[in-house]
Amino acid sequence: MLDVQHSTFGLLGRAYGLTMGLSLYSCAVEQAQHLERKLVAILAADVVGYSRLMGLDETGTLTRLKALRREYIEPLIEGYHGRVVKLMGDGALVEFASVVDAVACAVEIQRVAAQQNFNVPENARIVFRIGINLGDVIIDKDDFYGDGVNIAARLEGLSDPGGVVISGTAYDQARNKLGLTFKSLGEQRLKNIAEPVRAYRVLLEQAPSARKLRSRRPLIGAAALFLVLAAGLAVVLWPRAVALLQDQSSTISAEGKPSIAVLPFANLGQKADQDYFAEGLTDDLITDLSKISGLLVIARNSSFSFGDRSLDINEIAKQLNVHYVVEGSVRRDGNSVRINVQLIDAKTGSNIWAERFDRDYSKIFVLQDEVIGRIVEALSVRLTEGEKAQIARLPTRNLEAYDFYTRAEQKAYVIDFTSLGEALSLYQKAIKLDQAFADAYSGYARATVDVLGFDFQRLMLSAVARQRAYQAAGRALELNPQSSRAYAVLGILQMLDGEIDEALASVRKAVALDPNGAEAELNLAIVLTYAGQNPEALAAMERVLQLDPKPRAQVYDYYGFVLYMNHQYEKALQALSQVQPEERSDLGLEALAMANARLGRMAEARDAVAAILKKIPAQNLAGFRVVYAHHRRQQDLDHRLDALRLAGFPERAFDFRAQEEDRLDAEAVRALTGDRTWTGRQNNGAPFVMELSANGDFALSSQGSIITGTSTLEGDLFCTQSVATLLGRKFCGPLYRNPQGNRETQDEYVWPDSVTVWYFSVSQ
Repeated sequence: MLDVQHSTFGLLGRAYGLTMGLSLYSCAVEQAQHLERKLVAILAADVVGYSRLMGLDETGTLTRLKALRREYIEPLIEGYHGRVVKLMGDGALVEFASVVDAVACAVEIQRVAAQQNFNVPENARIVFRIGINLGDVIIDKDDFYGDGVNIAARLEGLSDPGGVVISGTAYDQARNKLGLTFKSLGEQRLKNIAEPVRAYRVLLEQAPSARKLRSRRPLIGAAALFLVLAAGLAVVLWPRAVALLQDQSSTISAEGKPSIAVLPFANLGQKADQDYFAEGLTDDLITDLSKISGLLVIARNSSFSFGDRSLDINEIAKQLNVHYVVEGSVRRDGNSVRINVQLIDAKTGSNIWAERFDRDYSKIFVLQDEVIGRIVEALSVRLTEGEKAQIARLPTRNLEAYDFYTRAEQKAYVIDFTSLGEALSLYQKAIKLDQAFADAYSGYARATVDVLGFDFQRLMLSAVARQRAYQAAGRALELNPQSSRAYAVLGILQMLDGEIDEALASVRKAVALDPNGAEAELNLAIVLTYAGQNPEALAAMERVLQLDPKPRAQVYDYYGFVLYMNHQYEKALQALSQVQPEERSDLGLEALAMANARLGRMAEARDAVAAILKKIPAQNLAGFRVVYAHHRRQQDLDHRLDALRLAGFPERAFDFRAQEEDRLDAEAVRALTGDRTWTGRQNNGAPFVMELSANGDFALSSQGSIITGTSTLEGDLFCTQSVATLLGRKFCGPLYRNPQGNRETQDEYVWPDSVTVWYFSVSQ
């Protein structure tokens, strides 16, 4: 489970500056019988040109370095279970029990540092070098010594600015576990180290201004994962009225429940930075009211679209299709909180109930319970015992943790790289202060799935994000078995793992625990779609739009997709028309292409396909067949891919085509694999080398990156599998002779895979 322990990173310092002293001291301490040894992963970090930076601007450098440490580096080390062992001026040594954690943490530190340097003048940027070694160390109380430490420090010196270099022992443990690529530096002679040390450079992404991830390495899986998750898990608010539901205006009242919307509370405090507190209070009231099955409560997205109050209450109620509206204001001054709340009958414009509350901030949860109680009483709604228990449950006793959590919740709704990174950091701070704070764990899990869905690998590697989302959701459920959000996250993760029955149980539990939760309902619709229960998925989507009548744009993209899967093509196009072209997701473009193709509108279908391929030219049906393999029913997958094929979507990357007589049979394919080396070029002319071992491992080097994984043969199909592509799933495809190729030009054979086309010749 996510284990966030308190530690102080301090100023990063020059690790290798003490190497000679460490070596001399290690000889002495080895003679002391009470000292023990253990095998650990050691991370050595150093600020590049620290003396120069201090000479230019001592105060500014220290301020920025401290902020970087406090806001990003400390939470990263804590989140990866690291322990700062030693601080040395502008450097540090950090201990990890796991090499995988150490490498992942190092990569994230460098990516965060690069992001923070984006708008900083080049001569003032804080840049790190990092070295990592897995080695035996001598333990002396809270410190450690020995060659294991010295090697890490020396490797840090081999690193490029902003880079990470690891030892061969670390590489052997991390090579296939993180989806990272490595470049061998060969054996290195390190100062004061007797034997040569194998070294590998971790190949990091470019800085934020040069985001060319997909063109640099095959990662079509992350883009496809966005299609599954993004509709319900994070996008910018869409402030337009819902035309599609005008004919459903009687549905809500037909349920016989009071319908209510809570508008964003106004911040009347003198400090503008207290807006998060007013928004957080509104969120908490919506969340608690949503747990009451006797009410119909409008979702946060729709309520917050009226934050500017440009319309009167009656018009807002009409657009949200509700009878009652809650509005109010909050003023926080130190430890004092004043809240004004009123419950309004929107049909008459009269106040049903209004009250002012003056409380100490330490009583904030009691205050929220009072407000909920008064609203429920005014509307004559009866609560079940379970609902009473959920609402009365104290989220945390640590008000500082609650403050961090409230800030994180507001950041998490603004989905961009910076905001999501800040949200993750704030959730971790809340967890550090209260490790029994279930809501902070579930919020962290949801934000981590957003990292996965939006391919923010500079925040967190995909493999790490997936693991952390599982861990955080599991921990949230250990602490609070009634956490709807944790069940919803768990359901999406289980669906991606092909555990459809388990995923259905999880998302249904999420909906049961949050009967007014639009997000839980949307996750149910997603899982029902991939389970092949399309009519039920459509009913869930319509319920989403009842609860969230002014949703995010991508909710309509998903609505259009669900309508398509129900063979309602005209209605699918009507739903998709509610989204502005610049707001449309890849899933929306796919649904647009499929629905138009089924209706014979081929020009429109081809335009949608062209828009998809403009974003990612290598996308193809063979890759989609793997990425969408969690469709339980083959006919659903075929219904999807056949329409894309009809719309002109290419079968293989870059529309590669070959003659059937050039296809290699099983014996010929087997002759090309085993202990073999493939050398050639990609479709774009870039050279590559692929090493195939007899035990099935492969390493593919191209354009400065290395992909590792396993290969197998299935009949006459060559299959590869790597955590770096296609959600870690296996891809199988044929090999062909190239009629125009020869050994001199190294293009005798052709291998079209999920992301490109490889022309190659073979040697042993």
